Amino acid sequence: MTSADFEIRSPELRAILRPDSKVECIVPKLTFLEGPVWTPKENCLIFSDIQASTMYRWSEKGGLSIFRKPSGYANGNYLDLQGRLVTAGHSSRNVTRTEADGRITVLAERYQGKKLNAPNDLVVKSDGSIWFTDPQYGRHTEELRQKEPFEMAERHVYRLDPETGILTSVAADFEGPNGLCFSPDESKLYIADTARKHVRVFDVTGGRSLRNSRLFAEISPGVPDGIRADTEGRLYCTAGDGIHVFSTSGELLGKIRLPETPANCAFGGGDRRRLFITARTSLYGVTLAATGAQRP
Repeated sequence: MTSADFEIRSPELRAILRPDSKVECIVPKLTFLEGPVWTPKENCLIFSDIQASTMYRWSEKGGLSIFRKPSGYANGNYLDLQGRLVTAGHSSRNVTRTEADGRITVLAERYQGKKLNAPNDLVVKSDGSIWFTDPQYGRHTEELRQKEPFEMAERHVYRLDPETGILTSVAADFEGPNGLCFSPDESKLYIADTARKHVRVFDVTGGRSLRNSRLFAEISPGVPDGIRADTEGRLYCTAGDGIHVFSTSGELLGKIRLPETPANCAFGGGDRRRLFITARTSLYGVTLAATGAQRP
């Protein structure tokens, strides 16, 4: 069954939809949107417009406003356990934290003495550790790439301990690591490899390392980018034609269709049942029956 907003391939997809579920354009006509994260304290969404080097704030009451400009062509965003914003800086080539007073603290910018490539997306685990991807795409201009050439051939996925500052590579065999998210119980980590057009899943061991890499899903049309999970463990992955929704076993349950190619998504709202989607030039939203596993 298909409709303007949904392609239903399994009855399980119907379980995540409400009778009034529909895709709505919230903010149009920006540049290239990424990194949505819901902030419960302010009851608003923060997201990045990478090419405009701007981060925006949006809420139902306040509408759209600038959160930070310039942003260093920031990409992914997440909240730490204290509700502080953690950001992956593409052109700044670092991971930062925004303190309560607005100061920006650099948490990571080098690995084994070499400058990071271009941090893309990140998540925060329940122990406070920050996990992020570091591909070689995403530097904003050719001028920047020539001025500061990459120092590492590998494209790592990292674990950062914010207390000690120790940065550990947990995977280094990706061609284009991008979006990532934990399963609700944090026993698994899903990582999108945009260059290879698939999502892999790993077992998380000891809360600090990964093992047993295997293919979770191949994405077509388009490529995988941002990914999120709901409380039942279903995976929501961006693709060329919208959000592909997968069961815990990797079965494609159906799609949330979009008029633009999405780059990322995040659950938000007071009940974490509104899925916000950053798609090229516009921010979209759809209210679901499913609840996002993303903290808080």
